[in-house]
Amino acid sequence: MDIKRTVLWVIFSMSLFLLWDNWMRHNGKSSMFFPAAATQQVKDAKTTTANNSSVPTANSANAANGTTAVAANGEAVAVAVKTERITITTDVIKADIDTLGGEVKRLELLQYKDHPKPEHFYYPFLEAVGLREKAPSDKNVVLFSENDTRTYLAQTGLANAAYPNHKSVFVAQPGKRSLDGSDSVQLVLVSEQGGVKLTKTFTFKKGDYAIDVKHTVTNNTTAAITPALYLQLIHDGTKPEGGSMFTGPSEFYAPAVYTDAEHFQKLDFEKIGKAEHEQPGSSNNNHAKSADNGWVAVIQHFFVSAFVPHDKATREFRTEKVRDNIYAVSTVLQLGSIAPGASKDSDATLYTGPQSTAILEKIAPGLELVKDYGILAIIAKPLFGLMSFIHGLIGNWGWTIVVFTISIKLALFPLSAAGYRSMAKMKVVTPKMQAVRERYKNDPQKMNQAMMELYKTEKINPLGGCFPILIQMPVFLSLYWVLQASVEMRGAPWMGWITDLTSPDPLFILPVIYAISMYITTKLNPAPADPMQAKMMMFMPLAFSVMFFFFPSGLVLYWVVNNILSIGQQWVINNKLIPPEHKVKA
Repeated sequence: MDIKRTVLWVIFSMSLFLLWDNWMRHNGKSSMFFPAAATQQVKDAKTTTANNSSVPTANSANAANGTTAVAANGEAVAVAVKTERITITTDVIKADIDTLGGEVKRLELLQYKDHPKPEHFYYPFLEAVGLREKAPSDKNVVLFSENDTRTYLAQTGLANAAYPNHKSVFVAQPGKRSLDGSDSVQLVLVSEQGGVKLTKTFTFKKGDYAIDVKHTVTNNTTAAITPALYLQLIHDGTKPEGGSMFTGPSEFYAPAVYTDAEHFQKLDFEKIGKAEHEQPGSSNNNHAKSADNGWVAVIQHFFVSAFVPHDKATREFRTEKVRDNIYAVSTVLQLGSIAPGASKDSDATLYTGPQSTAILEKIAPGLELVKDYGILAIIAKPLFGLMSFIHGLIGNWGWTIVVFTISIKLALFPLSAAGYRSMAKMKVVTPKMQAVRERYKNDPQKMNQAMMELYKTEKINPLGGCFPILIQMPVFLSLYWVLQASVEMRGAPWMGWITDLTSPDPLFILPVIYAISMYITTKLNPAPADPMQAKMMMFMPLAFSVMFFFFPSGLVLYWVVNNILSIGQQWVINNKLIPPEHKVKA
């Protein structure tokens, strides 16, 4: 039993350490498991300046009511133009697209609230001491935006500055701006510059966060051209404030790149700023490694925006600092030769919405990897898959956690029974163990040898009672990551007072029930021979319950159900499976 309690304390300490590590990592600070940079930091990155990039950047973007043109002598001259913002509305998104550059300036998710947590009387205190995320809001989540505190844009264009790009003026073709009962709505923008016409066609679909973006390049010159198309996401490097000590900050932002060869790479704005022009997978001085597949994205807590080209065309990936505190992650596709009078299409998807596993898997290979399950992803992913299956049958994530816990408990019942039998035998030989301690109290080496002989004689496995706990701890920690990363559970209610399984219990009911159940479980186990250790074991339920005040209620629900099942399981084992002389009594 001494070994079991030691293991319990080690697990308790490791749990606290991992949660602290998670909080530090999401705050962009040093981590034991990850450097402050990224999950997979880009290797062999080379530096150049943003001005050397072939992609026109936000660094030289013009004001909303003006742009530049190229005069006959090659000099840039200012030209006054009239632009407008066009709003497209579907049942799930509301997007503002500017005819200056055809940029997506703002995008609002109509089905997701900014902070879906109810207000409670003690929240001001928690906010004051830094244990609570910022105030709840009835506003919708906004991804793309441009204001004093946030710059987050989607830009596309032709890489040659003489051709239409995200600084050129586009003309919007007439058409409807909302679904109006149909399944889709299109916005067509046209710009011609240097004899090259670029047509952008945005297609928004009902119930879909994926926007089809089609670029048609028409060569109206007298010579063949070989244009390159860029798709880029612009984001500021300001770190979000607020959050909880135990759940981490309410937000984080990071660029990401994926190719079949290099796989998923989560990058860091600060590192990009220091390198000025960091290129994923680069092994030379001027260009990123070419690929014919892959995508670029900006990820944040629960949500992601990603440009996914459809064509298997040669492309490069770039990340760069375009101006003070503003960064870009982009992919540049080579469109090949276009003869005079000819046109070429390039299709892509701009996904901007929730990190829903079922949706992301359909958009592009590897896109589901933006959903960060931490260091226990190998366990968390199948765990979430099982929970999704159960949820499909039940329809409530709270009851899904209850059924999932019961399933885990039933699967581990044989191992638990063996553990309880071992605990019962340990109780029987406790007097003998105490006698050995007294006899060799001044000789620890002989004491250990005598203990091992006693275990062998009595046929006791001192670790037998620890195995069920050791197996459950990875499940417990993985469930923590699932609750932290799964937008499917964001704002999901259980019943009554639990209105969001990813936020703490507002009335502390579950942590109190946990403390009571843990106390009962402790009393059912044999008392430690060491009085000090006995006091520590009685203190553990209180320590855990206080910590659980600030944990996601879904995680506490799992542990409460697990403890209640353990009490019932121990009663069954004591009364049905253990000989009378070995029974564990309270």
